[in-house]
Amino acid sequence: MDKLKRVLSGNDTPDEESGIMSQLNDASTLSWSTRIKAFIACFIIGILLSLLGSFALFFSRGLKIFAVFYTLGNIVSLLSTCFLMGPWNQIQKMFHSTRAIATCLVLGSIIITLLAALLWHNAGLALLFIIIQSLSMTWYSLSYIPYARDAVKKTVSTCIG
Repeated sequence: MDKLKRVLSGNDTPDEESGIMSQLNDASTLSWSTRIKAFIACFIIGILLSLLGSFALFFSRGLKIFAVFYTLGNIVSLLSTCFLMGPWNQIQKMFHSTRAIATCLVLGSIIITLLAALLWHNAGLALLFIIIQSLSMTWYSLSYIPYARDAVKKTVSTCIG
């Protein structure tokens, strides 16, 4: 369990010099059980927000409400992992070279979904970026599972070819 804690918090090399951010992070850390509880709570809240948005599709102006709740659900779910790794480590891992493009797609689609739904009032564009948001969030999530992206690429190329 200690090895899992070190890997998730980014401290898998104990001989590494600690910088100011590491020292700041160490001074304000939560206990491991509190981190797990907060992660689970945020993740469940994110899922519930997304499901609540899905029910809004049955009401008038439901696509706008769906876009907002679905996007907020994704944001809360994404932020839930900050409890496991810490915010600084999460940001570093998000913009690592293997997932930087996926991170930019996720963040960009979140912003454009909210703009399309709230500012531009364009339901079609909001729906398009909800789909892009879902696909990019899936691709981003797969980047944390070893060889998962390669398996998906191979499966898709086999189905198409």
